[in-house]
Amino acid sequence: MRRSGSCIFAAAALCWLVAIALMPAVGLAAKGASAQAVAVNPGFVDLVDRVKPAVVNISTSRTVKTPGNPFQHFFGPFRGSPFGEIPDRERKQRSLGSGFIIDREGHIITNNHVVAGAEEIRVKLADGRELPVRLVGRDPKTDIALLRFVNPVKDLQTLTLGDSDEVKVGEWVIAIGNPFGLALTVTQGIVSATGRVIGAGPYDDFIQTDAAINPGNSGGPLINLRGEVIGINTAIVAAGQGIGFAVPSNMAKTVIAQLKEKGRVVRGWIGVATQSVTPDLASALGLKEAKGALVSEVAPGGPAAEAGIRRGDVITAFNGKEVKTVLDLPRWVADAPIGRVAPVTVVRDRKEIQLRVKVAELKEQPAPQPSRRRPRS
Repeated sequence: MRRSGSCIFAAAALCWLVAIALMPAVGLAAKGASAQAVAVNPGFVDLVDRVKPAVVNISTSRTVKTPGNPFQHFFGPFRGSPFGEIPDRERKQRSLGSGFIIDREGHIITNNHVVAGAEEIRVKLADGRELPVRLVGRDPKTDIALLRFVNPVKDLQTLTLGDSDEVKVGEWVIAIGNPFGLALTVTQGIVSATGRVIGAGPYDDFIQTDAAINPGNSGGPLINLRGEVIGINTAIVAAGQGIGFAVPSNMAKTVIAQLKEKGRVVRGWIGVATQSVTPDLASALGLKEAKGALVSEVAPGGPAAEAGIRRGDVITAFNGKEVKTVLDLPRWVADAPIGRVAPVTVVRDRKEIQLRVKVAELKEQPAPQPSRRRPRS
């Protein structure tokens, strides 16, 4: 018994000595693993240092009139008033937003709603310089505007528009802007969803993110870990938290190119109104899936009518692009060059038919917006 106890004590002592000997090695291994984790995920410091100098603070001002007598415009001036007619008063209304520089020529992207109606627009750079800019053009339908410095500016830092079609849900992003006038605020999050339709316009295709976006962030960039702009921060759900939306960079590329060249955006039109294909409609029309855009109206004498497109046809492809939902067709048609003879695939009487339609220019006119159920193309 005594000898057995001695053996047990010796074995325990040996294990204790081995554990002590291995402790430095374990510590070094843990330290190495920690260093490796830092090397793999260094945070956003280097990224922010690279991209922040290209983000700008935009301030605008415009003159608004305040009625001197709030009842005068309804009832007219008070006759016999000892004060006479009270004139309207003018005051300057100021607002703040964000933007970012995209080239050495001094072009700046922001939101249309940041600069709409502005009489004066000024930009403050990250280095503190405050400079005047002019409006090159704007597009209310996508809420994008393009500015340019009035005078040449040296040492401009720029950002590159990335490929928003490659954006994956769950990837890390950062948002930079001037929320509530707090210059160059950086927030981080992930891409929560893509292709969001929020009723902001006829070409909704937003990237949703949980990176904090607040009033004043409008027009600022949404940036991936490669330092590319994948979206332009545009809207939030006021009653929610961590629900923000950005215009995809690929949509912005098309708009910006036209604003640079023409100062406005020209869009294609073929003269159809469409509606969604529900599972019941798909079954009735002989479709394998509830895809495409069901033609509900055809403009007489329009390009679609001349091409032979009829009411009841289901458009499944346009100009080489698949029409998965009713919202795809207006975007594909709008992006098509004016005068292009585009191939169109329709399903009619359970048969697939190939047609060709010549794209015309969409004429802007003060008409009520069609419902999201029946977008026009």
